[in-house]
Amino acid sequence: MNLNLIPADSRLEANGDGAAFDISASATRTFLCRLTVSDQIEQESLDVSIWGSADGETWTKKPLLKLPQQFYRGTTKLVLDLSLRPEIKFIRARWELNRWGRVAPTPMFVAGLDLVEVPPMSRETSTKRIALAVG
Repeated sequence: MNLNLIPADSRLEANGDGAAFDISASATRTFLCRLTVSDQIEQESLDVSIWGSADGETWTKKPLLKLPQQFYRGTTKLVLDLSLRPEIKFIRARWELNRWGRVAPTPMFVAGLDLVEVPPMSRETSTKRIALAVG
């Protein structure tokens, strides 16, 4: 399962929420999140978080995952593990922009947030890893 919570190279100029994605078909409910900032201007920050919902309408009071605050171009990766949150059926991204200084007040980031489901580990692979660690 691959999800683009913020489509690649989206131009973000105001706070916002992304579209809701149904994750109920996910086998592992564990995702590698990759936030990529490909352009930005000086004196600004970007905060991205992932929120959950049981019905796609009412969202959690706190984010499920908050990515580190971004100031510059680059890629940040984190793991979102929802295996112990079976009530979460939908997720979406939220971003907040902040700008300071004596320049134009409108912030601007070009960014994308994609999630890739982490595949389940097979029993055979687990056993081999344990044998290697013990031996």
